[in-house]
Amino acid sequence: MTRFLWKRLPLFVCAAFWAPLVFAPAGRAQGGDEPIIDMHLHALHADEHGQPPLYLCAPFSEWPVRDPQEDPQVYFERVQVKPACASPLRSGANDDDLMQRTIAIMRKRNVYAVTNSTSDDALAVVEKWKKAGGDRVMPAIPFDAASGKPTLEELRELVKSKRIMAFAEISSQYEGIAPTDARMEPYFALAEELDVPVGIHVGPGPPGTPYIGDPAYRMKMSSLLTLEGVLVRHPKLRLWAMHAGWPLADDTIATLYAHPQLYVDIAIIDFAFPREQFYAFLHRLIDAGFEKRIMFGSDEMVWPDALSAAIDTIQNDPGLSAEQKRDILYNNAVRFLRLKK
Repeated sequence: MTRFLWKRLPLFVCAAFWAPLVFAPAGRAQGGDEPIIDMHLHALHADEHGQPPLYLCAPFSEWPVRDPQEDPQVYFERVQVKPACASPLRSGANDDDLMQRTIAIMRKRNVYAVTNSTSDDALAVVEKWKKAGGDRVMPAIPFDAASGKPTLEELRELVKSKRIMAFAEISSQYEGIAPTDARMEPYFALAEELDVPVGIHVGPGPPGTPYIGDPAYRMKMSSLLTLEGVLVRHPKLRLWAMHAGWPLADDTIATLYAHPQLYVDIAIIDFAFPREQFYAFLHRLIDAGFEKRIMFGSDEMVWPDALSAAIDTIQNDPGLSAEQKRDILYNNAVRFLRLKK
């Protein structure tokens, strides 16, 4: 969901070389926790959403109402900057504090994360996190079809040199660009050719998104049915829908049924959204028979403790069996990413 005041990815060339991305979780952490794979963690600058410190509810019990005469930025601050809740999450104080706190939680909770950045210097930021977090950081960057950056050639070289392992988070929804838009096609074709997983935002942005920097965002594009043309055109593409198309559960179920290769993650909705409605949404997908294609994601942006809050939401779900929790937190992502257990 990290698409507030989106910054275009520049053309970049980085001299650093990534070690080959052969991933095998090391097993239980010292505290005994089984490994977890987060499909949706962000490496950002601490001021990406505004000047820190910033605060966020986990979860919100209700969404603030906005008077039409109220400045949209004032409303946004009530949601993601100064929310009214008892124990809000606190953002990183600066870039290093954000990174170190997040990686410390990853180590404590035994998390390995597909880590993407939407910063201007995305590759450099992800590289910094990779150096600090080691194998726990699985690097990814998005493509921006509107700007054509990075270029197809740059992406191909980044994949071939094993400096990135996924294209994510693709935020075209914020620009009003449908997945089937002709500008998206070359990127999906490249991902299919190279067998690179693609994570695309299909779901909620911040409340009031069209009024706070992304006027082209439309909630109707949160339907997973918008992915059908891409899936049929590229049957070998490894695609996962970030945010699982919340709240359009019917569309998510229909698309998962018709396209058995499609996976989803449950990022942001698993820690920031009202708890009972999240559980109801999650269990609708499970009751429909798709528990093997639901992957954990935190959507941790600048609030490090969001990672733990998201994990706890799954682990504390009274309606999930131990096997279902392990599938969501780990097994399904291992299968999708073709990793070694």
